[in-house]
Amino acid sequence: MLNVDQLVNATTTLLVTIDPPGLAPLFLGLTIGMNRAQRKQVALRGTIIAFCILTAFALTGASLLGLLGISIGAFRIAGGFLLFWIAFEMIFERRQDRKEKTSEVAITKDHIHNIAVFPLALPLIAGPGAISATILLAGSFPTPVQRAGLIAVIAICLLVLFLALVVAERIDRFLGVTGRAILTRLLGVILAALAVQFVIDGLRATLSVYTGP
Repeated sequence: MLNVDQLVNATTTLLVTIDPPGLAPLFLGLTIGMNRAQRKQVALRGTIIAFCILTAFALTGASLLGLLGISIGAFRIAGGFLLFWIAFEMIFERRQDRKEKTSEVAITKDHIHNIAVFPLALPLIAGPGAISATILLAGSFPTPVQRAGLIAVIAICLLVLFLALVVAERIDRFLGVTGRAILTRLLGVILAALAVQFVIDGLRATLSVYTGP
């Protein structure tokens, strides 16, 4: 059975981690010199590639952890700390600075060619944070029906991102520098709370193994 609270939590976690409003201005910087149709094509290709990457981790992430002898509880704790660090960077604007440096490198080295793959799909959309969040969430969606629900959540989040990239110019003008700063910090606080919850859930799962139900 699909749990509505789980779906809402998964959607919130992925949306905050992917950060569509934060990627919109960077996308404009990556696609300087392109017309609207070309930008749309790059956004579509990058989003589809990112969807394939995140879906692969949603389907195989737990199995990969099992092969490595890592419990879901341990990964939740580690992933929670990683997401908390990303939230810290969002609140203090360090994540945005790093993304901007990544986009600048791509423009100077590859110019416009293949930017849908790098750095748009990897690492700006399907970065370490989004991949870790996907594997963490997959642990809460063990059955095939639930896993299909998680994949649907990934698709919805990336559809939102695609729409944000398509209207990136309007979003950038609407938010402005102050609006982007406020929104990024607000999303960072939300992600920090979700990260703490992941750590708590991981500790509960780990302790239950040693103390029993």
